[in-house]
Amino acid sequence: MSLTYVIPDIHGRYDLLCAGLVGIAAYSRGGAGVVVTIGDYVDKGPESKAVVDRLLSGIGEGFTLVALKGNHDALMVDALRDPSKMPPWIAKGGDAALASYGGDPAAVPQTHIDWLDGLRLMHVDAHRLYVHAGVESEIPLDRQDEATLLSKRYPKGFPCGFGRLHVVHGHDNCPDGPLLYEGRTNLDTLAWRTGRLTIGVFDDDRSGGPIDFIVIKGAPAGH
Repeated sequence: MSLTYVIPDIHGRYDLLCAGLVGIAAYSRGGAGVVVTIGDYVDKGPESKAVVDRLLSGIGEGFTLVALKGNHDALMVDALRDPSKMPPWIAKGGDAALASYGGDPAAVPQTHIDWLDGLRLMHVDAHRLYVHAGVESEIPLDRQDEATLLSKRYPKGFPCGFGRLHVVHGHDNCPDGPLLYEGRTNLDTLAWRTGRLTIGVFDDDRSGGPIDFIVIKGAPAGH
């Protein structure tokens, strides 16, 4: 059985990311697989730099990493390239990210900026579409607006995916989630604050939502 593991919004929680990768390795029992991280690696939590370093270093033999961009990743890049955009980034959790680099924007490695900037906006396999926030169901994928992919919020209870593709996303946090619908799965459980990271496990040969979850439980923010 070929599996895809989906890690939602990390937001600087290096501890949860590392525990999640260990959990995936244990679940796979030595098998290969695809790991899709659906964005928001930085901001809010305490260790954005360590998160990016970890993903840049690779995630383990036998696994393929597909790293997607989140709106916070884009905010950070924009702020570091244009000082006029620094205040909005700082106000949305960028202060924590900047602190992880020592508080100096000039100390952020160019490799980190380039990696965050170059992240893909979506990933599609035989049965699913993976994206940070969402897609417009009536617009072809090659014409989707970047702002939609990074920042869309679905109406409460919206059940649909994208045609025959099940949509897997994060961004719109639900601490009591994940939220499971016929056509989409929202994995964002506000892990950076709650300490509960929910990784979705998907069967590459079967359509629809997750077949299982790997739940990582760490300390809530501030503890």
